[in-house]
Amino acid sequence: MPQQFFSFESELQNTTPEPSSSHCSSVQERLVTYGSEALDSSEHLGVILGSQKDANALLQHFGSLAVLAQASVEQLVAFVSRSKAIRLVSSLRMGAVTLREERQSLTLDSAVAIAELCSEMRFLDRELLRVVLLNAKQQLIKIATVSQGSLNESLAHPREVFKPAIVLSAYSFIMVHNHPSGNPSPSEADMRLTRRILEASRILQLHLIDHVIIGVPAPGRSGYFSFKEAGVIG
Repeated sequence: MPQQFFSFESELQNTTPEPSSSHCSSVQERLVTYGSEALDSSEHLGVILGSQKDANALLQHFGSLAVLAQASVEQLVAFVSRSKAIRLVSSLRMGAVTLREERQSLTLDSAVAIAELCSEMRFLDRELLRVVLLNAKQQLIKIATVSQGSLNESLAHPREVFKPAIVLSAYSFIMVHNHPSGNPSPSEADMRLTRRILEASRILQLHLIDHVIIGVPAPGRSGYFSFKEAGVIG
């Protein structure tokens, strides 16, 4: 399994004083000698930017790498130079691509696997509906975004949900959306949409495996809700 330079669920690292050049050198030496696992996320960020102070400032402002990964160059230039902002956006994008390529070999046969695949959605500040397209072996073909904003039948029309599945000749698909509140419990609109898409999928002979809502784990509460596990989708 490829080493991952970034953990998208990493928590905010404690801010430390601006390191000396000897500290920067020691971080790089640890990377060379012991590999990427010897550095934490903040230190990897400092290596990319060439400044631990800049790395700490970005983490303090954005709160986590997951949120930082969504930032644009324009949002970053308030904290670092334009060249550093471009380098960071490109590096974080490559990390996401590496993770996605690794996940393409996974067999997505459970709600837990889907929730893990789309775990970064818990950090989004708006609702997003995606379809996870699978082949006959239940392996990932592509994740396509269908709509953004409050999830309802007008934004998530069946033709928009099924279009990527038909274009890419998917054997089956899974709907995934997030609740920015963190509570993955389904709303009435979620229930209506699921039943509507399930009925249409039967007509089109496209297998809807599940509809998973991504939230944030809490004491006594799972970080996701599965309509299949709840018995709504057979």
